[in-house]
Amino acid sequence: MPVSAVTSIGLVVMWSSGFIGAELGTRQAAADTLLMWRFLAAAVLLGGVWLVLRGRRLPPRAIAEQAAIGALSQGGYLGGIVWAVGLGIPSGTAALIAALQPLAAGALAGRLLGETVSPRQWAGLAIGLGGVALVVRGDLSAGPGAAPAWAYGLPFAAMAALLAASFLERRARAPLAPVDTVPLHCLTSAALFTAIALANGRAAPPSGGAFWAAVAWTVLLSTVGGYGFYWLSLRRNGVTRTSALIYLTPPTTLVWAYAMFGDEPGASALVGMAVCVIGVAAAAGRHHKVTARPRALPRSRARQPAGRACGTGWAGSGRRPRR
Repeated sequence: MPVSAVTSIGLVVMWSSGFIGAELGTRQAAADTLLMWRFLAAAVLLGGVWLVLRGRRLPPRAIAEQAAIGALSQGGYLGGIVWAVGLGIPSGTAALIAALQPLAAGALAGRLLGETVSPRQWAGLAIGLGGVALVVRGDLSAGPGAAPAWAYGLPFAAMAALLAASFLERRARAPLAPVDTVPLHCLTSAALFTAIALANGRAAPPSGGAFWAAVAWTVLLSTVGGYGFYWLSLRRNGVTRTSALIYLTPPTTLVWAYAMFGDEPGASALVGMAVCVIGVAAAAGRHHKVTARPRALPRSRARQPAGRACGTGWAGSGRRPRR
């Protein structure tokens, strides 16, 4: 199986595990308690492995960039999603709102990254969003329930935070491999959520094995697997195609919830799954970079031999120009 296919499948499955983990964890503790211990455990685990297998001096600029990216991608995104689910927002509704990310990514990719979004990709993104709406139709028709109205803004904030992190990562001036970035992100998130939990007086974990099982689930599947595949896909596939794969997480979560909690999907959900697959197949088409046209040389220099045009001699010496 091609590496790109493994990356895509791994991203969808592991990213979907985060919604299941949020449901498992918030049944046992508050969102900030769960997130604090999740990232403390992840930072110790991944940081220890990094020190043994990868330990090296990282550029200060790279550390600063990745700290900001981690605060947005994990602190902002997961904080918003888990908090929303803990307040009573249905996980399917939270997934639908988060799935607006591909449309926003497609709208901004051309301006910020030079990624051209073709009409076929726009059509695929629109089809995929319709499929997600069908999948979570039951949640949307159920109304707000016990959750406060303002809580529905949390998934929107989470989606915006992850999108901002994606663009920052693609434009990082000191990029690092995912094996370096994920431990840094976890360390940043551990500090962030520990401060929040301590301020709210909810740092102490609940007794019982169910909470620690949820922590283990979110660390191994959602953090190591989900974010590892996310950043790998972002490097290999770009923002638009990676974001399009997020459309497959609501139907995947629905199947997972049925297997674990007995939530049987309805007919509209099954149709929505098929629509999502069609949309992603179209939106995940090949994309290309927009390249700037070379600037015309002044007429006085146009007839000079290559390598002397700018007085540097790089063209005639076989060396590449600096950019």
